[in-house]
Amino acid sequence: MQKPARISLADVALKTGAMLRRGDSAHFDDGQAPTLADLTESLFFSPGDGRIWLNEQRMLLLHSSSMGHLRRELIDSLGLERARGLLTRSGYVSGARDAQLVRERWPQGDAASVFMAGTRLHALEGMVKVTPKAFDFDIDRGIYEGEFLWEHSSEDDEHIAAYGLGTEPACWSQIGYATGYVTSLLGKLVVFREVECRSMGSHVCRVIGRHAEAWGDVSEDLRYLQVGDLTEAPKPTAVVRPAATPPSALSARAAEPFDRHEMVGASSAFNSVCHQLERVARTQATVLFTGESGVGKEAFARRLHRISARADQAFVAVNCAAIPDTLIESELFGVERGAFTGATASRPGRFERANGGTLLLDEIATLSPVSQGKLLRALQEGEIERVGGTRTLQVDVRVVAATNVDLQAQVREGRFREDLFFRLNVFPIHLPPLRERRDDVPLLMNHFLQREARRHGRQVAGFTPRAVRALLQYAFPGNIRELQNLVERGVISAEDGSAIDVPHMFRREQLSEETLLAIGAHGGLTVQPTQVAPDLLALLEQRLGSETLSLAEVERQLLDEAVAQAKGNLAAAARRLGLTRAQLAYRLGRAASSAGHSPS
Repeated sequence: MQKPARISLADVALKTGAMLRRGDSAHFDDGQAPTLADLTESLFFSPGDGRIWLNEQRMLLLHSSSMGHLRRELIDSLGLERARGLLTRSGYVSGARDAQLVRERWPQGDAASVFMAGTRLHALEGMVKVTPKAFDFDIDRGIYEGEFLWEHSSEDDEHIAAYGLGTEPACWSQIGYATGYVTSLLGKLVVFREVECRSMGSHVCRVIGRHAEAWGDVSEDLRYLQVGDLTEAPKPTAVVRPAATPPSALSARAAEPFDRHEMVGASSAFNSVCHQLERVARTQATVLFTGESGVGKEAFARRLHRISARADQAFVAVNCAAIPDTLIESELFGVERGAFTGATASRPGRFERANGGTLLLDEIATLSPVSQGKLLRALQEGEIERVGGTRTLQVDVRVVAATNVDLQAQVREGRFREDLFFRLNVFPIHLPPLRERRDDVPLLMNHFLQREARRHGRQVAGFTPRAVRALLQYAFPGNIRELQNLVERGVISAEDGSAIDVPHMFRREQLSEETLLAIGAHGGLTVQPTQVAPDLLALLEQRLGSETLSLAEVERQLLDEAVAQAKGNLAAAARRLGLTRAQLAYRLGRAASSAGHSPS
């Protein structure tokens, strides 16, 4: 059985024979990848085309003073709390991206070195000098604890220059970076707190990171990872509405156990949607949510209702695809007694039940043309008639529609009324698929793990390293709903006290070639890197024929064939060869230099 991946500073010191002393991080560079040299070699400057690369990630070289100016503008324009949230989330995304870089570039790297690579990257990127003081983690049990000193913090320099010394820590984006980096690697929420800061008068900054359970209450920390003041209901606008639910009540409602509609995320894509949501919530506009199945359209619709002036009124959701065409009219508008066979009593429809509140029409593209026409009248006039009734009823409903198909294409094909489309498309919000917001996957994993463990009464110790890697590489065709199901399946399948592994969640057919597992050098299961495409090798074999070529010439032809087949797209060519874009560019440059001409 493979030993748990538990490493402390004492273990590292014994292994390297180095004493731990302040300002010395060489004891972590014991030759295990990724070393500082490995990370430095991943940084490429391409001044000819105005780009800088850190492996495949494009970087920017900015003046620290310009970032300080932006920081001051944010604080002065938005206030301290909102500016802190923006910078914390920005740092989180940066940390998650660096974790992705390290995970993909060194999939079999030493566990301690992979975790410590974040401190080196943070320094390499010019943010802060990091000195580890205590470091202990157990991947299989989801345990992490680290203490670090931060020196020469760029955030502190700019904050002190603008506002002087204060009583609160100011390294907001750096705290977000550390949280995003370690959380993405561990697959479990790890929260960092700055307990001493130069902005408070300390000589250096001191931060402590622990897995969330070790901290206890982390609601204050997570508040800065949530976009905007989404727990605050805006004041009613021109149209007078009943008073909105107080923020405390909304917060309590959001914290209810087993809330399957709770929203979690910190990625830029998630942030963008939440900002749109916050802007439209204070109005009475009709909202159209679009996006693939499983991206959380109903969850966003419920959040829209919660932060609107209608929050204390009803939220009614109806799945149009689940109701037969013959019943959709009575379901939406109600029915009078005796209107048809079986109508033994009068009953209100969804519009009446949502009066004063919000009505979600999910899968709206499935409505028949007749139903579309009646819905259009209800939206335009604000009045309905029950099936079999003679009275016109006035309703005050905010309609929110959702669909996973292209309504404009449906209009062109004559399947959806154009006038109804324009009536619904007042404020469209597109919800990105989970594969476009991978920075949120670690947060969602932790959220679903805690929720499902409580719901099913299980005690599960996080995820194994290969389970984390598999989830972070998975394409999620079913989006957030699929991730939730995978975690729930893992919680049920894993033994109490043990970590969730790949077989607990995935069926064999769900794993793509990129997540195939193999036996590594130390006997553990590891991910096989992508291999050179077989058709590319076959084509190269045909071109070479019986020629006798040097290894350099063979490499050059293989690179040229890959670039040609990718039509000059270096990123696509690199994927076919199992390389990063930066590695391919380097090899092309080296091959061109040896041939005596510059690369194309």
